[in-house]
Amino acid sequence: MRIIAQALMLASFMLTPLPAIAEPMKPLSYPETRKGEAVETQFGEVIADPYRWLENDVRSDDEVADWVKRQNATTHAYLDGLPQRSWFEARIRALIDYERFGLPQKAGSRYFYTRNAGLQNQSQLLVRQGLSGRARLLVDPNSWTEDGAAALAEWVPSHNGRLLAYAVQQNGSDWRSIRVLDASNSRLLPDEVKWVKYSNIAWLGSNGFLYSRFPEPVQGEAFQSLNKNHAVYFHLLGTDQSEDELVYATPAQPELNHSVEVTHDNRWVVISSAMGTDAKNDLHLIRVRGSKRSAVMPMVTGFDFRWRLIEGMGDTLYFMTDKEAPNLKIVKIEVGTALKRSATQSSGPGALQFLPAFQDVVAERAEPLERAQIVGDRLILSYLKDAASVAEIATLEGKPLSQLSLNAIGTAAGFTGRPGDPETFYGYSSFNHPSTIYRLDSNTGESKPFAEPKLTFAPADFAVEQHFYSSKDGTRVPMFVVRKKSLVAVGRPLPTLLYGYGGFDVSLTPSFSASRMAWLEAGGAFAMANIRGGGEYGKDWHDAGRLANKQNAFDDFIAAGEYLVAQGITDAGGLAIQGGSNGGLLVSAVVNQRPEMF
Repeated sequence: MRIIAQALMLASFMLTPLPAIAEPMKPLSYPETRKGEAVETQFGEVIADPYRWLENDVRSDDEVADWVKRQNATTHAYLDGLPQRSWFEARIRALIDYERFGLPQKAGSRYFYTRNAGLQNQSQLLVRQGLSGRARLLVDPNSWTEDGAAALAEWVPSHNGRLLAYAVQQNGSDWRSIRVLDASNSRLLPDEVKWVKYSNIAWLGSNGFLYSRFPEPVQGEAFQSLNKNHAVYFHLLGTDQSEDELVYATPAQPELNHSVEVTHDNRWVVISSAMGTDAKNDLHLIRVRGSKRSAVMPMVTGFDFRWRLIEGMGDTLYFMTDKEAPNLKIVKIEVGTALKRSATQSSGPGALQFLPAFQDVVAERAEPLERAQIVGDRLILSYLKDAASVAEIATLEGKPLSQLSLNAIGTAAGFTGRPGDPETFYGYSSFNHPSTIYRLDSNTGESKPFAEPKLTFAPADFAVEQHFYSSKDGTRVPMFVVRKKSLVAVGRPLPTLLYGYGGFDVSLTPSFSASRMAWLEAGGAFAMANIRGGGEYGKDWHDAGRLANKQNAFDDFIAAGEYLVAQGITDAGGLAIQGGSNGGLLVSAVVNQRPEMF
């Protein structure tokens, strides 16, 4: 109630006034939850798990469904009584109702990109012939189901732009089905590939594609699948999935997951294999000559480092790697030379081994390398500098040419393209601005808007600042703070929402959120702390906040809250915290360690 009262004090600064405050809410009475009798002995410890029955699928367990129904009734009875709820609902709806676009992919003479009119459940996929051609609807996932729960997942046009392979995702599941259509007339082909999960789609020529899948699960047990025996297959268009060719599998290591990529010239297939969530992988290689493919050759083994294919130009392959470079560097390899060298050292046809010899192209820097792409005859490099984007253009030998000027604290993403074509696209966004799509000429470095959102608020009214604070052990941690400029000038503490994640090498960078913007308009402040466990400063930053170092992430988040109060951005009792997934663990931990703060 104190937070609400503080927000109301600032009503004179608001674009739209909030409703009057209501009477204090009565204490909640939660529905009773049955305790089960599940007990296990793990490593000599007896562990009770009384609520394990709640892990059952709500669609097949009536007791779980009833529990959810009663909990929802309690939740909505509380939320519907909040006087500000209807205001926030209306304002968020208005803020999210703007036309927005995804990054275009160029294939042949066609441009493929997504578009959402504003309030559509799912974005549509459009295509246009040439850069200035008329946009045409190609795929509309909103028409697939009545409840809007079927989504367009991965989609990739063939190299010549004639066909489009796309994945259908049902009800938020990780399982996919891949379909193919003719991009010239939107005609759906009969091909359908099922039981795809954790896969990309890689066209091999124009008559088929590579993908990854698990064995078909037992009827009715798809959601209990253990995700073992992932394998790479090739689907030839016009054939049944039962005829798909098995390209690569590791039955002796069933826990591995495999992804597959093909260079733009269809000369090399690169298979990346990984175990769990650690960013370490092996590489295998297939040489393609016309319709013939070589046997799968081991390229990098041992699961010691991270390897990510950038692109191939002829027999030269470019990779990002953290081998001897925790913040990543770029290397290349002359594959033809390596194959010849390996052939001379083999003792027979069956003994051929690929002997890699990588050369450094772009050395490691203090800033983590987020992405690299070959566009035209240039390398476009995306770095993180204090959790904000920095983009640069370099030669294929790694010589710096220019830096893209973003003129604000924000995130630049995209830069997809291909060798030989200088055209690329990227999106730029920040806390006070949704993504604008730009077209970049990598030869000249010139950027021009391709698609700009029409907004119902003025981005210039909001200040995006970056602060640095000291954690419990003295570590310097960055944090973004966003407020209305008019309220910054007043200097009064504001109700503040602090967000964090701190795990899995994930970097939190500036991005737009309609719900956050409504909170800012209502007079609140938003803060996002780049705590350890994320990837904002590379491998060392990630390692410093995980496993035995996990408490560092909690300490960083607590210190962020202390800093916000000490600086007068908010005051005691005016701070709320938010996190999802790994961030949910973060919030749960710190609210137990320091319950008086939040």
